[in-house]
Amino acid sequence: MTATIAPADGTPGPPPPARPGRAARLLRALYLAVGAGLAGVLLYVSFPPRVLWWLALPAFAALGLLLRGRGFKAGLGLGALFGLGFLLPLLVWTGVEVGPGPWLALAVAEAFFVALVGGFTALVTRLPGWPLWAAALWTAGEAARARVPFGGFPWGKVAFGQAEGIFLPLAAVGGTPVLGFAVALCGFGLGELGRQLYLRRRTGTLRRAATAGAVAALLLPLAGALAARPLVSDRAENGTATVAVVQGNVPRMGLDFNAQRRAVLDYHARETARLAERVAKGEVAQPDFVLWPENSSDIDPFTNDDARSVIEQAATTIKAPISVGGVVQAENGKLYNQQILWDPDKGPVDTYDKRIIQPFGEYIPLRSLISVFSQGYVDMVRTDFSRGTDPGVFDLAGSKVGIATCYEAAFDGAVRDTVRAGAQLLSVPSNNATFGFSEMTYQQLAMSRVRAVEHSRAVAVPVTSGVSAVIRPDGELVQRTGMFEPASLVAEVPLRSSQTWATRLGALPEAALVALAAAGLGWAATGAVRRRRAAAPDA
Repeated sequence: MTATIAPADGTPGPPPPARPGRAARLLRALYLAVGAGLAGVLLYVSFPPRVLWWLALPAFAALGLLLRGRGFKAGLGLGALFGLGFLLPLLVWTGVEVGPGPWLALAVAEAFFVALVGGFTALVTRLPGWPLWAAALWTAGEAARARVPFGGFPWGKVAFGQAEGIFLPLAAVGGTPVLGFAVALCGFGLGELGRQLYLRRRTGTLRRAATAGAVAALLLPLAGALAARPLVSDRAENGTATVAVVQGNVPRMGLDFNAQRRAVLDYHARETARLAERVAKGEVAQPDFVLWPENSSDIDPFTNDDARSVIEQAATTIKAPISVGGVVQAENGKLYNQQILWDPDKGPVDTYDKRIIQPFGEYIPLRSLISVFSQGYVDMVRTDFSRGTDPGVFDLAGSKVGIATCYEAAFDGAVRDTVRAGAQLLSVPSNNATFGFSEMTYQQLAMSRVRAVEHSRAVAVPVTSGVSAVIRPDGELVQRTGMFEPASLVAEVPLRSSQTWATRLGALPEAALVALAAAGLGWAATGAVRRRRAAAPDA
C-alpha cells in the first residue's frame, strides 16, 4: 500500500501518478519496436539503386529519439531491430543462389553490432550534446563490423549510400568514417532539434543550450560538406588515358557460371574483337589499354594453351594491353584470384593476387565445423583461395592503374594502399553473375563512386555481367552498361597523382572518432556512478 504524504498545512496531497497497466506497457513496447524496425528500413531505402540518400537523416533522427533516455538493455533491443530493418533487405542478395540460411545468418550477425551501438547510444543520450557522442558510436560500430569476424564485412557503411548526396565531398577529408559520421550527426541533430521544438510548444520554455547544440549538429556537417567541395577535382595532373572496359556477359547467371568457364572467356574475347571493329570504323577512340573483369578467364592461361591463345589473340586484335581476371594455381599448389597484365607483344608481364578474399565465397573459415551444418554449401568451395600480400599497380601503356578486385573495394585500407603505391586511376574488376539482377551490383557501384572522391581518382569498373562503368574523380558516373548484356565502354579519363587528406591521413580519422565514442561512454559511465551514489541511503 502506498501512503500519500500530506503537505505541512495538513491538507491532503495529490496521489502519486498511477503506474501504466500491463496492456499500456505492452502497447508502448510494440510502438517502440515497430518504430525501430521502420527506421532501419528507412535507412535501407536511402541506399542505391534508389537516389534517396537524404532518407538517412530521418532514419537516424528516429533512432535517436527512440533511444533517448533509455537503459542499455532497451537500447540493445531497439538497436537490434533497427539493424535488422536495415540489413535484412540490404543483404538479401546474399541468398539469391544459396537460399535464406546464409543471408539470415549474415544479417543477424551484422545486426548484433548495431544492437551494441543502440545499447551504448541509449547511455550517452543523457549527456549534453548527445548527437555528437551517438554519431561517434555509430562510426565505432561500423569500424568493428569492418574488422570482425573473419576480417570483417564493411557492406552497409552509411557512406556507401551517399554517392549522390551533398555530404559526398567529406570523403576526400577523412574517407568513409568521416562521411558516415557526418550523416549520422546531422540525422541525430535533426531529431534532437525536433524534440526541443516540441518541448517548447508543450511547455512554453526553450532550452537554449540544448537547442543550440542540436542546430550545430544539424548544420556543421552541411557546412563541412560545402567547405570540402574545393577538394574534389577531376583536373588531369598527369595527362589523360583512354580506357576501355569490356563486359563479355555470361551464358547463364547463378553459381554454375564456373561450369561455363571457357564460354565466359570466349565471350570477353568476342566483345573485345567487336570493340576492335568499332575502333577500326572510327566509332570510338583507340584505347590505351583494356580492362577485363574478375573471373573473365577462370581457365588458367599459364597452364592451358587454349586459354592463353584466346587472350593473346584478343590483345593482338585490340592492339593494347589487357588486364585479365584469372583463376591461377601457383607452382606451390595455392589457388589465387589474380589479375594478369597481358601485353600484345610480350604476353603476361605482371600479376596481382587479390589480398582480401571473401569468407564463405572464396574460402570457408572453420571448414570442419561448418561442414557439420551444411556439407553441400562447403562443397561449393572445394579449394580455398590464398591471399596476396602486396598492392597491385599495373603499368598500362604508361598509366599507373591500381587494382581493387571486387570485394576489396568495400575495405578502406585495400583501396588506400593501392593509391599510396602510386595508382593514377583505379580499376575495380568484379564478377556479380552469382547475384542475378539483385541490388548488389548497384551497391557495389556506389562504393566505387565514393572511392573516386575519397582518393580523387578516376575509377573503371569492369564486371562480367554488369553493371560496368567509368567514373570520374569527382564521383560522376560518365558511362555505364546494363545488366546481363555484352557491351564495352571507351572513355578518356584524367590521371592524377596528388593525394587527398583522406589518402594521407589513412585510418587516423576513424581512430579519432572511435576515441571520441569511448570518451562519451566514459563520461556516461561516470555520471551513472554518481547518480547511484547520490540515490543510495547514507551508511
